[in-house]
Amino acid sequence: MTATRTATSSVDVEAEPAGQVKRATPRRPGRVSAAKNRVLNAAGAVLVVAVLASMWEGYKALGRAVGDVVPGTRVSFPVATDDLSMPHVWSILGALVEPARRGDPMSLGSYLAGETSVTLREAFYGLVAGSSLGLVLAVLFLHVVPLNKGLMPWLVASQTVPLVAIAPMIVIWSGKAGAPPWVAVTGIAAYLAFFPVTINALRGLTSPPKVQLDFMRSVGANRWQVLGWLRVPAALPFVFAGLRLAATASVVGAIVGELSAGTGRGIGRAILTFAYYYSNGPEKLYAAVLVAAAAGIVFVQSLALIERMALRHRHTR
Repeated sequence: MTATRTATSSVDVEAEPAGQVKRATPRRPGRVSAAKNRVLNAAGAVLVVAVLASMWEGYKALGRAVGDVVPGTRVSFPVATDDLSMPHVWSILGALVEPARRGDPMSLGSYLAGETSVTLREAFYGLVAGSSLGLVLAVLFLHVVPLNKGLMPWLVASQTVPLVAIAPMIVIWSGKAGAPPWVAVTGIAAYLAFFPVTINALRGLTSPPKVQLDFMRSVGANRWQVLGWLRVPAALPFVFAGLRLAATASVVGAIVGELSAGTGRGIGRAILTFAYYYSNGPEKLYAAVLVAAAAGIVFVQSLALIERMALRHRHTR
């Protein structure tokens, strides 16, 4: 009697009619694992939001119960828990479906979505301009060492200057040049976006091992062939890491730029307007901030999706 072993860990055996050979269908654990990870990530994100909302309401309820004073002391809570200072979570969410202005049929959510699209467009332009500049600087720093040594400290210093000091300068310069206000906003976003791309791209371009560089030189490859065939592919994960940081910075730069440039459009201007009329509707300001944060998350996650598509065939250790 012959014993037959069937490996069930790597294949699924499907039953066939009598007289026919059974067909084994390979499993695809990679796809199952990826789908499971996406579900877990989504569940984790929802859980974090629920915990934050519970903490918000819990802090508010505790403050109401003790009169915003730490029990047994005269120390006040750092943030008052009245509805003017801390609206309820449901009041903030409910404001999104209410009219943005009196007599206006457009809801606040629709209004903020339109303003956010303007900001994201400016942030995208700034990300493209800033990342392009960052990549060019990384290649120059790779091949021109004196330029790297002389210019890099100044690039680092430029990122330590407060944005509220740089933004008015860019607005004034673009205005003197006759450019529309959105160009200044894009310039501010690009100013914040180029630095992380420069640093990460330079780190990626210098990441190939010396043995690989020696091999490329041994077969007669020049510096541009080494750059295109070896350095750039090796730098892609580093570049995308820098782009994710730059995407976040470009959204922040666009919002701050809208406050300084006086564009009249954008989520930054909406936040400023609702802050001016805060006492009449504090929940609108919180709703605008919430939409701005959600837009930034979507912007960065869109870039992460592009990264997964670009590097899906790349083998990593």
